[in-house]
Amino acid sequence: MAASTNSALSTDQLPVVVIGAGPIGLAAAAHLVERGIEPLVLEAGPTAGSAVREWSHVRLFSTWGEVVDPAAEKLLAPTGWVRPDASAYPTGGDWAERYLQPLADILGDKVRYGATVTGVARAGRDRIVDAGRDEQPYTVHVRFADGAEERLTARAVIDASGTWSTPSPVGANGLPALGEKAAADHISYRVPDLNDPSVRARYAGKRTAVVGSGASAFTALALLADLAGEEEGTHAVWILRRGISASTYGGGEADELPARGALGLRAKAAVEAGHASAVTGFRTQAVERADDRLVLVAEDGRRLDPVDEVIVLTGFRPDLSFLSEIRLGLDERLQAPTALAPLIDPNVHSCGTVYPHGVRELSHPDQGVYLVGMKSYGRAPTFLAMTGFEQVRSIAASIAGDQEAAERVELTLPETGVCGGAGLFDEPENAEQSGGGCCAPAPTTLQIGLGAPTTTATGGC
Repeated sequence: MAASTNSALSTDQLPVVVIGAGPIGLAAAAHLVERGIEPLVLEAGPTAGSAVREWSHVRLFSTWGEVVDPAAEKLLAPTGWVRPDASAYPTGGDWAERYLQPLADILGDKVRYGATVTGVARAGRDRIVDAGRDEQPYTVHVRFADGAEERLTARAVIDASGTWSTPSPVGANGLPALGEKAAADHISYRVPDLNDPSVRARYAGKRTAVVGSGASAFTALALLADLAGEEEGTHAVWILRRGISASTYGGGEADELPARGALGLRAKAAVEAGHASAVTGFRTQAVERADDRLVLVAEDGRRLDPVDEVIVLTGFRPDLSFLSEIRLGLDERLQAPTALAPLIDPNVHSCGTVYPHGVRELSHPDQGVYLVGMKSYGRAPTFLAMTGFEQVRSIAASIAGDQEAAERVELTLPETGVCGGAGLFDEPENAEQSGGGCCAPAPTTLQIGLGAPTTTATGGC
């Protein structure tokens, strides 16, 4: 249990509050324990990896060898835990059940479930106040599942809450399209689990629009294409804001994460097979009802034929609402830490390696608060679990006062093999970038095929 705000404990005796018992939050706790620092992990859900469990049917494109944190493994090993085959690809469900939950169980009462963080601030100081600010510990406001509220005091706060709860909308300008909220009963923002009979019934024999151009969209398209081969009348419509070129499908065989490259190749094979339509250069402005179906309307006035369902897979964004009293240094475009943003900005980078980074790139004007994991990337894509493990290793070292270890790089990342994104890649003059570019000169309609040969991975982390 963390100390209350009127505790006489010195700041160094207080725990470090970690928000989120997902892969990176639990890794942070493991690194803190290794350093002799008390963590307190606050998880809004009822179990470890609650968000991961919501995509339990999706297979990662990282192997077990890449999604187990070294410090976490040291905690697990004495219990008789056996690391899964390092070369195998886990599903989200595997990851949660075989690694995250056992890790949380070892941490015991250092993890509290049903604990939603509603605010973080310097004790006794709002965002405006300068006087004595740096000497104050952090106060963390928590609401529990039974409705009770509590204020906890911490020496530092590591926010590993991710971005899963805040998917981006279908609207091309980043705001919900007109009518999007009203059509919520026919719109999903998740890759469908077609092994679930109720979900399968939602899409079988239906015409479904898939909006997005990343790995999640590839996965949804492949699953719907397979369903089309089994259920007559099933049809997928791929909606892209850009055109289609070789770079649309990621790194392919050049990707150092083979399963991710294979996923892009599977999507390409589906396109080339020719059994479902795709629309390019389409930027959604409105969602209109047509009886019990939906019509997507573009900014240029084009209207698509009605669809029964829409799956929106346009990325995620960080929830910063409970950090409003903290002084954060965030990039104005990505909502990522200012020093990290240039390393991951899709306006600048197309393919290649994201440099390993740690406490230096993740620090903010209020010292001792860190956004880590997927949340540290803000709106940028292509986050890897290995990146998060390195982040929290560095941060734990810094909190412990070991600056040499904090600034040391202990990770070599694979080439992302992922081209495109927003910004530059939407501009016609950049159409030749990165293996042929991402933009078609004009909107076009093509055909997408039935499912390609099965691959071992249909998703990412």
